[in-house]
Amino acid sequence: MTTTALIVIDIQNDYFTGGLWPVHEMDRVAENAAKALEKARTEGQKVIFIRHEALSDEAPFFRPGTEGAEIHPSVAPRDGEPVVLKHRPNSFHETDLHQRLQDAGVTAVTLVGAMSQMCIDATARAARDLGYDVTVIADACGAREVSMGDTTISAPDVHAAFMGALQGAYAEVV
Repeated sequence: MTTTALIVIDIQNDYFTGGLWPVHEMDRVAENAAKALEKARTEGQKVIFIRHEALSDEAPFFRPGTEGAEIHPSVAPRDGEPVVLKHRPNSFHETDLHQRLQDAGVTAVTLVGAMSQMCIDATARAARDLGYDVTVIADACGAREVSMGDTTISAPDVHAAFMGALQGAYAEVV
């Protein structure tokens, strides 16, 4: 077992076409995440899945107990691979993720998943603050467009802005 863990964040059905909150090019993101997952498994890295579930049935997506809140089959956990349930963008917030990583002797994490501007960003920053070396695989992460007032920013631009912001001080973006 290496001291690096792959953390697969929120690759869930609602983020795919036909889901409640589709992410730009999520099929491509999941395909690249699946490649990273297979590589991590082959190398004997610890793999941890993060599954986001809203606290309300009225949430716009990841509603409790729905198919949309389930992990997508393209990156399905194998028997024995842990799934950490979270309710906020930061995968460490009120979860046992940090303890699991410490117990496994993990010192570095690699992140894949969605969304770049929310859960990837929040988790990468928290991981660095907790002392982990952080790598983000950019083409295995996805974003949605955002709007502020009269300005709409495309999903590719949102993704690039967040990867650029993480690069250096918080993560190695590859």
